[in-house]
Amino acid sequence: MMISKRYRNALLLAKTYPSADCYSDHVPVVGKFKLKPKKNSKPFTNIKFDLAILKTNQTIREKYQISVQNKFEALGDAEEVEQQWENFESAIMEAATEVIPKVKRKAKQKWMTEEILNLMEERRCVKGDKEKYEQIHKKVQEKCNMSKENWINEKCKEIEQQRKHAPQTMSRNIEEITGKRHSYQLGV
Repeated sequence: MMISKRYRNALLLAKTYPSADCYSDHVPVVGKFKLKPKKNSKPFTNIKFDLAILKTNQTIREKYQISVQNKFEALGDAEEVEQQWENFESAIMEAATEVIPKVKRKAKQKWMTEEILNLMEERRCVKGDKEKYEQIHKKVQEKCNMSKENWINEKCKEIEQQRKHAPQTMSRNIEEITGKRHSYQLGV
């Protein structure tokens, strides 16, 4: 009985019935499976707003308050608590998308530039068009490789300069490039 590697633990029992009369030269095989289907959840897209700007910028705070108030009043009063909560939640989200700016994406790697992040965002937006996606993906890969190579070269030059004068910062830079932490133990 052949089974995919993914489901190999699902096969509990397999039996053959050589004496079965089925008008064939094959032997029927019966198997017992136990599958645990997983729930297929929708991807959750979380919009991150720059909420710190509400504390610092008075005009944006006032615009947001007025927008929430107007949207909540426009939805009207609902008798049920759940309907009131849904109205309130939608008023807050709609006002936030209109007034509050979104948080900009941060670079996950130290060598990533703003240009690379913009290309990644553009690539994400054209996910449906395969040809355009592949073109932008190639650009992103080229820019990433060039940027990483330049960053590593700069760090190596710093390490060479720090070799004699600052060995602690040199070891920190080496750890930053390699991504490995070294723990030094004294022999006792």
